Amino acid sequence: MRFTVAGSIGILAIIAIILGLGIPFGGYLYRVFTGGHSRFEAVFAPFERLLYRLVGVNPSVQMDWKAYLRALMLVNFMMMIFAYLIFRLQGILPFNPDHIPGMSWDLAFNTAASFITNTNWQNYAGEQSMSYLGQMLAITYLQFTSAATGFVAAIAFLRGLVAHKSESLGNFWVDLIKVHTRVLLPLAVVFAVVLVGLGVPQTLLGAQIAHTLQGSTQTISRGPVASLEAIKQLGTNGGGFFNANSAHPFEDPTALTSVLEMIAMGLIPTALLATFGKFIANRRQAVVLYVLLTALLIIGAFIVYANEVGGNPLVHQALGLSGPNMEGKEWRFGPALSSAFVAMTTAFTTGAVNTMHDSLMPLSQLVPLLFMMFNLIFGGKGVGLLNILMFLLITVFLSGLMVGRTPEIFGKKIEAREMKLATVAMLVHPFLILVPTAIAVVTKAGTSSMLNPGLHGFTEVLYAFTSAAANNGSAFAGLNGNTVFYNLSLGIVMLLGRYVSIIAMFAIAGSLAKKAIIPQTSGTLRTDTFAFGSVFVAVFVIVGALTFFPALAIGPIGEQLQMMSHIVGH
Repeated sequence: MRFTVAGSIGILAIIAIILGLGIPFGGYLYRVFTGGHSRFEAVFAPFERLLYRLVGVNPSVQMDWKAYLRALMLVNFMMMIFAYLIFRLQGILPFNPDHIPGMSWDLAFNTAASFITNTNWQNYAGEQSMSYLGQMLAITYLQFTSAATGFVAAIAFLRGLVAHKSESLGNFWVDLIKVHTRVLLPLAVVFAVVLVGLGVPQTLLGAQIAHTLQGSTQTISRGPVASLEAIKQLGTNGGGFFNANSAHPFEDPTALTSVLEMIAMGLIPTALLATFGKFIANRRQAVVLYVLLTALLIIGAFIVYANEVGGNPLVHQALGLSGPNMEGKEWRFGPALSSAFVAMTTAFTTGAVNTMHDSLMPLSQLVPLLFMMFNLIFGGKGVGLLNILMFLLITVFLSGLMVGRTPEIFGKKIEAREMKLATVAMLVHPFLILVPTAIAVVTKAGTSSMLNPGLHGFTEVLYAFTSAAANNGSAFAGLNGNTVFYNLSLGIVMLLGRYVSIIAMFAIAGSLAKKAIIPQTSGTLRTDTFAFGSVFVAVFVIVGALTFFPALAIGPIGEQLQMMSHIVGH
């Protein structure tokens, strides 16, 4: 089987719709966070003023990077403790019609760390291990607040980037409230209503007992699914109500809902590039990044599509059957939508899955791994933009060295302090992937959870730590992560992967904010050209290749070569 016209057009159309909605939405985000007025001002403003009074916030107070970061970290720490207690005590708390007990201490830690960091890695089956109170008061709540945290971090950095001899990055409390009231809550309410209309349940009733035609009984789990599903995708969270995530018919009933969920997960990450362009008053800079990152997303989606429609040659050879690789896929989606979802959920660091990634062909597995290792093919809301800006700083510095010019970006000189911090932010990501993976594959505690032998088993472990470090949350589903070793190690990786880079980027923002904006001259290195954009792509691809190629060579690449050798040998 080859590409179908309908499948190919479908993938391209979804990406086009995401960009078509995201780019103008970026203009709205810019107005929200620069004090602009909207047609809904009469609705939002009074409600926000009430919230400011209730929490004791003076919206006119400005914060430097240290004060802003302290507030962000304190709020995140308190929310993590709150969620941990909910998970531990859910067995004695209300809204638990199915009488689900509290989580073990290590699983509660992993889950709290996962959802506060916007990773949403799940070492539990939601319908079996989470009460309705846990799903609503902890999981859904954190999917709003963790998304808001990444978002406001990016906005604060953009303010530092364009500030002129200032220490202010805005007011954390004002930004946090605005991103909820003017962005996440309105979008989530509308999307949840749409999902309910398309068949996603929203109820507080317990599991339904159904009597089958064969005379047996079946327990059908349900609950407040639509409200969780909406923010799961819009906030690039990915944590599902059910263990099967978006492959479950109650989370993603039809091809239409799958398309809408992909559009939802891509809306804010793509919009923030347009917001960035407006902050720096350079639309062309945003256009260059849109073109290059979209091209990489399309290439990745079609690599997955090509390998999945081509099918498994070993099955073709052994059984004489031809056709696509449908193992681990839902028939209602088919290869095209499944392939697009694989690429987009890792490009936008959402982590939701409508396909079992463990069942992908080896080269298809390579795409989500690379997207998470790069961690800037748009990325998640906010943090993805921070990673893009981090590599822009590094590219400007390297380019300046090569051509003998003083490195500067958007009118700000890049000096040793900024480069040291950017380097820390860059290097922590591969360190958190490769070192824990190495520990896991040489210890009994790590290897005992591997459900597949050989290279595929190694890829399961590599994928788990890559997903955790990238705050993605998608899984191979071939690794038993609910052990003390993996609950602790993955939880620590998720926390460090989230906050070390945010701290480093805030320090850079504070440093840049104090600097004067320098007018462009003939000696200024332009960053809004496709030539520079190509260097930018080359830098993160080369860095990624040099860092991760050995691991990938004994993972999906090695598995592909192994498969080909069996065919040739036969």
